[in-house]
Amino acid sequence: MPAAAAAPLISSVQKLVLYETRARYFLVGSNPAETKYRVLKIDRTEPKDLVIIDDKHVYTQQEVRELLGRLDLGNRTKMGQKGSSGLSRAVSAFGIVGFVRFLEGYYIVLITKRRKMADIGGHAIYKIEDTNMIYIPNDSVRVSHPDEARYLRIFQNVDLSSNFYFSYSYDLSHSLQYNLTVLRMPLETLKTETTQTRQESFDIFEDEGLSTQGGNGVFGICSKPYEKYVWNAKLLEAVRTAVHRDWLLYIIHGFCGQSKLLIYGRPIYVTLIARRSSKFAGTRFLKRGANCEGDVANEVETEQILYDASVMSFSAGSYSSYVQVRGSVPLYWSQDISTMMPKPPITLDQADPYAHVAALHFDQMLQRFGSPIIILNLVKEREKRKHERILSEELVAAVTYLNQFLPPEHAIIYIPWDMAKYTKSKLCNVLDRLNVIAESVVKKTGFFVNRPDSYCSILRPDEKWNELGGCVVSTGRLQTGVLRTNCVDCLDRTNTAQFMVGKCALAYQLYSLGLIDKPNLQFDTDAVRLFEELYEDHGDTLSLQYGGSQLVHRVKTYRKIAPWTQHSKDIMQTLSRYYSNAFSDADRQDSINLFLGVFKPAEGKPHLWELPTDFYLHHKNTLSLSQTRQSYTYWWTTGVLKHLPLPFDEVTCAENRRKLTVKKFHKYEEEIDIHNEFFRPYELSSFDETFCLAMTNSTRDFMPKNVGIDPSPFTVRKPDETGKSVLGNKNNREETVLQRKTAASAPPPPSEEAVSSSSEDDSGTDKEDEGAVSQRSTPVKVTDTGDNTKITENVVQSTKDVYGVNLSDIPSEDDLTIYARFVQLGQSQHKQDKGSQQLCSKRPLDKVINLIPISSFSQDNIYEVQPPRADRKSIEIFHAHIQAGRGNMQPLGRDDFLMYREYIRNRYM
Repeated sequence: MPAAAAAPLISSVQKLVLYETRARYFLVGSNPAETKYRVLKIDRTEPKDLVIIDDKHVYTQQEVRELLGRLDLGNRTKMGQKGSSGLSRAVSAFGIVGFVRFLEGYYIVLITKRRKMADIGGHAIYKIEDTNMIYIPNDSVRVSHPDEARYLRIFQNVDLSSNFYFSYSYDLSHSLQYNLTVLRMPLETLKTETTQTRQESFDIFEDEGLSTQGGNGVFGICSKPYEKYVWNAKLLEAVRTAVHRDWLLYIIHGFCGQSKLLIYGRPIYVTLIARRSSKFAGTRFLKRGANCEGDVANEVETEQILYDASVMSFSAGSYSSYVQVRGSVPLYWSQDISTMMPKPPITLDQADPYAHVAALHFDQMLQRFGSPIIILNLVKEREKRKHERILSEELVAAVTYLNQFLPPEHAIIYIPWDMAKYTKSKLCNVLDRLNVIAESVVKKTGFFVNRPDSYCSILRPDEKWNELGGCVVSTGRLQTGVLRTNCVDCLDRTNTAQFMVGKCALAYQLYSLGLIDKPNLQFDTDAVRLFEELYEDHGDTLSLQYGGSQLVHRVKTYRKIAPWTQHSKDIMQTLSRYYSNAFSDADRQDSINLFLGVFKPAEGKPHLWELPTDFYLHHKNTLSLSQTRQSYTYWWTTGVLKHLPLPFDEVTCAENRRKLTVKKFHKYEEEIDIHNEFFRPYELSSFDETFCLAMTNSTRDFMPKNVGIDPSPFTVRKPDETGKSVLGNKNNREETVLQRKTAASAPPPPSEEAVSSSSEDDSGTDKEDEGAVSQRSTPVKVTDTGDNTKITENVVQSTKDVYGVNLSDIPSEDDLTIYARFVQLGQSQHKQDKGSQQLCSKRPLDKVINLIPISSFSQDNIYEVQPPRADRKSIEIFHAHIQAGRGNMQPLGRDDFLMYREYIRNRYM
């Protein structure tokens, strides 16, 4: 890693074991190689307070064993008693979610199961699969409360095994652009931030004059998480300043999916990460609009990351990303669900003539994304009775007011488009119009790529590439500004619009990495089908979290190619969403308020279930007056405007440097060595863990299984040509037989799972016909004339159709001779008589070809083997090994000593 000035810090606490005594819990955390350990001591004698001691010392494996042995011996009931243990192992875990208290003592929430979901440059992203909630105080000091159990049930209604993600080395709360921009900070800036104690810089070889830093020093950087997207910030608040940063594991909520795009064997990983805001979070009808601090409901930041997986390093690899945002209209508005109407009327709760709440919201966006901020408003414009149009009129007024104080080049761009109206029209193509909007948006914001423009952009110039916006720097391109999409719910229409913008950005990303010749992608290609499936999973997940059901209208719905069975599914999803909103959303809202710390139980206060509304919990200005009042004209934060179009959060300044933790390491230290973190050379590998990430593959899942086709993922296929429906749309038995014969004779054959999954959409008649056909390729017997003759003509194919090349009828004489020689070699292994091996040929076979065995054994077959001759140096090494086994060690040379010291430093220092 010589070219990299910095690298992300990797947490050294990835495996945890909780040990229990009567008076304390001991939480022992270690790195994956189990060479470094840390210990937390948690007091169990305090009934309501949390007492945690972190000695900040790094233990070795031997020291931890001795420590646990002393604790076991010291906590036995009788000295010398071996029957009962004083220290018992309670649970194994992979991280701490946090600590929470209701009306009794504290609980600790541990991650007990995890699953790898994605990989970004060797940095693994895990999904929480299961957690364990453990009560800390022991039974002797526990003070019971009758409502404790009810609070515990409400808290556990937030299913942590559903779409919560974390990483030990990658900051999921920030974008890839932010994370890589921090790593490219100037060296002088990093040196001023580096603070090393004498113990951290101590080296056992220092007095021998061996330089451990020199040119091999690497800065390890850990940035402060963006708390808006961290869901366990309140749960870690009690211990944040008391423990080492490696114990703090920040989790996000939303979606994470990854697929592999194979371009002629070159692996390109397409990753989609959605971060749901923890501010003003809640369910569909109970959280609308914005709160007094500018946080809006259903705010989700979606980032699509593209990188070449053949190069893993952040410094040497090729990475690109594009970010867009969805969120409710930033106004004070709500909908009354007490009337039990499918579409409750929209009401504006407060008058906001100076767009105070919208100013706070757009100020946050300018700090995080820069300019321009582009609003794509998809709500209805023409209605017989004003419903959604109320929001459009107020939003236009707010944007117009705020723009008059901004410089014209940084003004907020407002794009209204009635998507529902265009969908009903038979003359308009919704996706074509969205594609035009997407092109204009991506040209204004640009996208992020961590390498300069490829030479292919000079060889294959494109007009659209020269018009691209963003910020061009020496190391690549930066995205400046962001698209903010909204409808009323920010679910169905918004997801389709975001997909079209993401599809347009994906084309530019592929072009910037030199993978396609023009920044344009068409529908019905393997790449777009893969991306569409990723976005539909993303939309379904976000819709379930906020609305209680999956998407009702999908991309296929707006393309008007959805099957007729989709209409019944849409009706069921609509009913499911209505039921969830009417009956279960209130309980889910209470759980979210308790989990995020918006409501804190306390003695003498009303309980959570006794509150008539949670309005006062989310709007803090109703409980206390703010001491500072924001300006009506200069509504942005000081310092933001002078750095535009760049986002203020990514600018090198004193305020942003205070958010970083910087330390200097040797280049082989485990804290910054992503090679060790990814490949784990000190661990015993298992297939289950090595291949646990089974991502969608464009070649396996989307490319047609017919041979002789173009394997490019950018080739337009027919609607029925996809790996997931090889037999799905066949209408007769003859074509089914033909497909089965072709699949059976062509490498590679489709798996049984692919065949079974592809036929789910067939009609009952087709399934019966398929059942009559054998799974194996059997010859077709022609018993009748007439129509069956046509079947035979279709089944018998040319070698060009089957194998992709023309095969001659009779092999050449040289090919037959080589094959005969191959048969002769196989027969000679059984020591048959040479006379019986003579083959009828016009010329002797021994002189045709000389095959040299690849092994160094002069004689090697299944019956005997003659060892090879070893050279003198190998014999000396072997004799030295024998002597070492007998205890006769040879004196070490200088090279051996230097090699051993380098190993010790890399392994343990």
